[in-house]
Formats: sequence, structure tokens, C-alpha cells
Amino acid sequence: MVKIGDIELPEFPLLLAPMEDVSDPPFRMVCKEQGVDLMYTEFISSEGLIRDAVKSRMKLDIFEYERPIGVQIFGSEIESMVKSAEIIESVNPNLLDINYGCPVSKVTCKGAGAGILQNIPKMIAMTDAVVKATKLPVTVKTRLGWDEGSKNIEEVAERLQDIGIHALTVHGRTRVQMYKGEANWELIAKIKENPRIHIPIFGNGDIDSPEKAWEYKNKYGVDGIMVGRASIGYPWIFREIKHYFKTQELLPPPTIAERVEACKNHFEFSLRWKGEKLGVLEMRRHYTNYFKGIPNFKPFRMDLVTSMDIDFIRRKLDDITQFEI
Repeated sequence: MVKIGDIELPEFPLLLAPMEDVSDPPFRMVCKEQGVDLMYTEFISSEGLIRDAVKSRMKLDIFEYERPIGVQIFGSEIESMVKSAEIIESVNPNLLDINYGCPVSKVTCKGAGAGILQNIPKMIAMTDAVVKATKLPVTVKTRLGWDEGSKNIEEVAERLQDIGIHALTVHGRTRVQMYKGEANWELIAKIKENPRIHIPIFGNGDIDSPEKAWEYKNKYGVDGIMVGRASIGYPWIFREIKHYFKTQELLPPPTIAERVEACKNHFEFSLRWKGEKLGVLEMRRHYTNYFKGIPNFKPFRMDLVTSMDIDFIRRKLDDITQFEI
């Protein structure tokens, strides 16, 4: 069993990465159905929460069946992060996660996300202030460092643990790498091997198959794995990894009918949660991923991403069941 504060997770849990414009409640629902053990909201701007911005507040929506679930925040001002922590506590998530890993320029240029990796003393001070401001378990997601010359994650992990975080997730790349090249899990393993470290250490980066999850579990000794991009349009990766861990056998891929059902459930929840117009528009980014590999799908995709007619979209999704892979 893995524990984060009072949260009890299975032995070697699978985590869903918080992904901007992806891991909203409709997407989290389809992943939860496929066995993910711990999920997070999309990252939320501390400044947006304080200003009571509608989009930021909406990201605080969590549902009982999603538990355990964490709310993730990012920001560059300590005072704003503290105030955000107090707001987040009021919606009663299971934990609060701080994003020190987002590599996108519009975030890092303000010294937030991975931008704070250029100022470790501020990172420590900010985390300390958030830990002291909330009763929730505080966790951190970050990267190896800013660039090749500043891979200081081993020292950073110790310092974060010392000020009271309850778990640490490390993406095995620097900020400068963005998502290029291969994730370096060797440094993640070194954190876990450090006899001073007693909090759970989760690895993130490049997990895209049950075989790789198994290999990295055994090779690097982490307490669990966080899956991000590989789950987009393919929530079945969680059930496939769990099955492989138990049996060393690969499950067959989801059928066309299963893909359609998951996509339709995702679509209907999007309509309910976002409203019909936004629900239709924001669902468009998901169709290609749900139906990757289906021959002659392009005409269907064009219909799905150009129509605003909900009943037409429902019929088109039903029609996809005629395909075979």
C-alpha cells in the first residue's frame, strides 16, 4: 500500500497526469472507469482563482466517484498561492498538488510552473508557505531541473520533503527539453534510492505501454507511475497495465464498439458539464485520438469536427461501429 497523508492507494498505483485542456471531469470519468488510482484536475492559475475567474473556478469541480483526487495549482507569487490553497481547501479535495513542471513559455516566463526551477530558494519558500496554509496533504510535480546544467532534483527532493510535502512526482526531462528526447528515469531512481527519502516517489514520462510500465517499475523502483499523453483517447492503458502486472499477458485492444461507447460517454458528459456549445467545440480535439488507426476515418472526422448539430454527431458516432480494424 502507498500512503499520501491519510490517503491509501494500492500497491504501485497508476496516476493520471494533470493536463491542460485535457484532464477535465469528462476525460477523468473515462479514465476512472478504466482503473486509474489517483487523478488530478487540470492545473489552475492561482491568480485566476483569486480573481474569481470563471474558467479557474470551473476547474475546481470534482465529483465523489473521482476520489481520491487532487487539485493542482500553479503561480509565481507566494501570497497568491497561499490564498489559492485556502480556496481549494473549501472544495474538499483529497490533496493539493503544486505544479513546478509545466514547460510552456507563457507560464515559465512569469516564473511559474517549471520557470521556478531557476529559483530553487523561492520554490522551497513557496512550497513551505502552501504546506503551512492548508490541512490538505501537499504534493509536488516537477522536472529534473531547468536545463542539463541544473539537474538538481536529488537535492530539491530532500528539501521539499523536509518542509512537509507528502509525495513527489518527477517528469524525467528538464524544462529546456520540453517533451523532446527520451525521459531520464535514472535520476528519478536515485531519489528513490536515497535513504533519507521516505515519501512516495512517482515517475512520469514516456510510459505508453504495459510492457514499458512493467520494465520501469522493476528497473527504477518508484512507488507508482503517472501516465499522461498516452491516455489521451486511450484510457484503456490503465486497465491494460494493471492486467499485465497481474498476468504478464497483454489484453486485446478495445473493440470499435468500446471506443465508440467511451467517446460517446465523454461527449455526453462534456455537454452536461460545459454546456452544449462549448461541449461540442472542446470535444473536437479528442476524436482523432479515440479512433486512431481506423481506415477511412477522415470523412467521419471532418463531419464530427465541423458540425454543431448534437443529434448528427451522435448518429455519426454510432455509424463508426461499422468499421473494423
